[in-house]
Amino acid sequence: MIKTEHYLDVRYYETDQMGIVHHSNYIRYFECGRTDMLKKLGLPIERIEEAGVMLPVISVECKYKVPAKLGDTLKIVSVIEQIPRARLVIGTEIYNPAGQLVCSGEVQLGFIDSKTRRPVRCPQMLLGIFEEHIQ
Repeated sequence: MIKTEHYLDVRYYETDQMGIVHHSNYIRYFECGRTDMLKKLGLPIERIEEAGVMLPVISVECKYKVPAKLGDTLKIVSVIEQIPRARLVIGTEIYNPAGQLVCSGEVQLGFIDSKTRRPVRCPQMLLGIFEEHIQ
């Protein structure tokens, strides 16, 4: 299993007039967590794309528990439990400063060739790094 933590401050423009984070922003927070995870693994997204691979989102699931608020510093926990083959599944949990679970969910990413836009299996450069950390 690969597990990383990323911290993010809730910004004013992400909230409504009550100071509550709008539900659509949690999907962006998921992206911040997974982008940070890939960077920590030595796979920044720009390196993956330079290698001719793109990671389109196939599906997103998010279950909301308690609202995040303006001024909160959120802890975004991203987890990869399985070595990817045709798709990469990243689970995410977001916590508020009190340690309460704000939301949880997962994102499934596919692998496509950036030139042909056709699906491909997980490229070896990524697979090797995932195997190294998950074994």
